[in-house]
Amino acid sequence: MELAGKPFVKSHRNIALQQLINRSHASIEFKHGNISAVLERLGLPIIKGYKPRENFQGALIEGVGRYLGSPSRPASLVTFDEAVIGDGAGLPIVDPPNLVVGEKSSTQPLERLVRKFDPAARDARNRSLGMRGEERAFHAERLRLSAAGREDLARKVRWVAQEDGDGAGYDIRSYGLDGGERLLEVKTTLGHARTPFYLSSNELAFSQERSDAFRLLRVYDFAGSAKAFELEPPLTDHVRLLPTAYRASL
Repeated sequence: MELAGKPFVKSHRNIALQQLINRSHASIEFKHGNISAVLERLGLPIIKGYKPRENFQGALIEGVGRYLGSPSRPASLVTFDEAVIGDGAGLPIVDPPNLVVGEKSSTQPLERLVRKFDPAARDARNRSLGMRGEERAFHAERLRLSAAGREDLARKVRWVAQEDGDGAGYDIRSYGLDGGERLLEVKTTLGHARTPFYLSSNELAFSQERSDAFRLLRVYDFAGSAKAFELEPPLTDHVRLLPTAYRASL
């Protein structure tokens, strides 16, 4: 209902569940928090107001997996629906999350579910999502410069990935207010700020080569209230990099 923009009252839904199952109001609230925790691991939207709570049971993981794989779940829960994206060109910039030292505890059922609904692979495959994220960032950069009185620089902003194709190591060439280059690689996901994403070896090498100008613009919650944060090289100060593929030759 929330994904569809339909109004609802959580307490009313809780009462309806109490009539179906022999659980208390607090127990049902806590279980919704468990569901949020699993969805968060998958980089999927959670119900606002149900803070993720760990220590969930294997049966709950299996239940979430069955629901996500069923035709009854909303398509917008795991896919990108352009119809839900607003037309606003702005993109609020927030502070990046701190790098977490040590992984959250996990279980084999949860690891299997994450592999099945890999949020990084899902978003990387979705070219429409990536392009819309770049487009939003492109217009936001022009708007930022125009608002600061630098129309001359705003006119020079280029969507390199769209005009010249991929391979440059970044998506957008923009500028700081002093005229210095800002070379933005945009990574867009539907999930929360900590949703994993893919970074190519070319992008990583370019970030090291042009560390003065390269910025990774991380756009998240794109189908909701889209926000972004910037990461400066060296990227390893901000994210853990895990090799996921190998180039084999004979």
